[in-house]
Amino acid sequence: MSRSGSVGKKSSDIDLTGVRTYEGLMSTLQQRVDPFGVTTSIINAQVAWMMHPQELSREMSAMSSDVLALQTHVMRRAFGLPSDDVIKPHADDARFSDPVWSETPTWDIIKESYLAFTRRLEDMLFETPGLSHKERRRAAFWVRKWLNAMAPTNFFFTNPVAMRKCVETKGDSLKQGLKHLLRDVKEKNIRMVEADAFTVGKDLGTTPGRVVFRNRLVELIHYTPTTTQVHKTPIVIIMPWINKFYILDLTPSKSMVKYLTDQGYSVFITSWKNPGADMADVGFDNYLLEGVDQVVNTVCELCSVPQVHLTGYCIGGTLVATYMAWANRHYGQKKTPVAHWTLFTTLTDFSRPGDIEVFIDEGAIRALEEKMAEVGYLDGNDMAASFRLLRSNSLVWHYFEKSYLLGEPLPAFNVLFWNMDTTRMPAAMHSFYLREMYLHNNLMKRDALTIAGEPIDLDRITQPLYAVSAEDDHIVPWQQSYRIHKYVNVKAPVRFVLSTSGHILGIVNPVVNPPKRSFWVAEPARNEHFEHWFARAEKKPGSWWEDWLAWLSPQCGPMVAPLDPQAASYPDLGPAPGTYVFEK
Repeated sequence: MSRSGSVGKKSSDIDLTGVRTYEGLMSTLQQRVDPFGVTTSIINAQVAWMMHPQELSREMSAMSSDVLALQTHVMRRAFGLPSDDVIKPHADDARFSDPVWSETPTWDIIKESYLAFTRRLEDMLFETPGLSHKERRRAAFWVRKWLNAMAPTNFFFTNPVAMRKCVETKGDSLKQGLKHLLRDVKEKNIRMVEADAFTVGKDLGTTPGRVVFRNRLVELIHYTPTTTQVHKTPIVIIMPWINKFYILDLTPSKSMVKYLTDQGYSVFITSWKNPGADMADVGFDNYLLEGVDQVVNTVCELCSVPQVHLTGYCIGGTLVATYMAWANRHYGQKKTPVAHWTLFTTLTDFSRPGDIEVFIDEGAIRALEEKMAEVGYLDGNDMAASFRLLRSNSLVWHYFEKSYLLGEPLPAFNVLFWNMDTTRMPAAMHSFYLREMYLHNNLMKRDALTIAGEPIDLDRITQPLYAVSAEDDHIVPWQQSYRIHKYVNVKAPVRFVLSTSGHILGIVNPVVNPPKRSFWVAEPARNEHFEHWFARAEKKPGSWWEDWLAWLSPQCGPMVAPLDPQAASYPDLGPAPGTYVFEK
């Protein structure tokens, strides 16, 4: 007994020391050399599999079964016999959509081999034993990015479509592809649309209006009413400062603000300044006080109303939720200058933020802070690159193939133009946002955050809420966005809507006939799980915009005469789309 105990203790000491040494080494390596875990996460996964030989043996056996099935498929295709694909591409994977990848046995074999290996390796990493959920996701994420880069569609001699076009164009496609490559190397970016494809104020952001307020952070645009009367309570939309505001005013047929004005609403929207090094110290408090609070009070004064309807989109929605908690404490519930509010694809609970969590830990944030400290801000291209990486097949490699291998001109797509019209983020604000929201998830914790001198508690919010999420949103998973109803006060009525499509097109969802999209809608119970809500929610064809207005109409009060831009008290600081939107 004594000997057994002694041996066990010795063995345990050796193992623990080894573990501590390894973990310390990997921690140091990740913080100093690999803050985003590109390499270290994969090494951790490899070590974990080696420490679980039984599970590894089982996965190798499964892979052998895949190889056997693939061999059978290859033999049948070689003899001209029909054979179903061993591995079918995902529905949203357009890389192998050309018929040559299925109709020609050689290319079919290359496609199937790649997909079989990719699918099995990804599944293995998601199931890596001995690692946390986040560590498994990170390892799988970076391996998936490598596998996406190694796809046969990304190389000329393994891309039959590119070779065919080269022959058809007598080499001109490769010539054009080289021009596109040199252009993008110079710009240090893979372009999705030509830089001069559109002009803001001429092609985009054309709804008439005037700038009625401006400070160092924001311009406030009031859109010209198109009806003889408007609802008494105006709508104030707080846009994200990660991109330009005109995503809600793309073209007349895709403009939410035009739709709202045509339906008899007085609409205001924020256009944020593109900050430079001189605004490095501007923090989240500034965005709340100099942004939302000043804007809301300006609109109340301008329209002679005690309250507005406040709407926030993405990070603008996170700011709006924070403001609602702050205002209910600062002003008191009865004097809060917001009567009711709306959120578009907004996170308030950051515990499961989706694939973006691979970039969120202490080491990664510290590395970003060090980079921001050098210039005073986070460059918009860096942020855009991170989001494009989340969907690298559709947002990176698709354009790599089309531009360089096929030599095709870039599409004139207004949403893509807006997506590349990036903005910077002040160092202080962005550091706070990453740490307090993403890393520590303090917004959902009672009084864990102090904003502008007030402890923040979402439970203080009693105003009615309309919340919209998107089914295929890769930036704000709808299951997380849905959780806002759990944190606002139980007295606050909540209507939750789930739109089809993604982060942008789920919101930029104009009313058309016949309907292109649909949505689910229902009032969630206090502690109702999202799966239960989804199972009972009513699915309706068309745009949720109509449902929103049916909810807004009785909330926004009677019809009154619109603001008169000719009145002496009307502040006119220039026509829409303002000046901040043009800052590069």
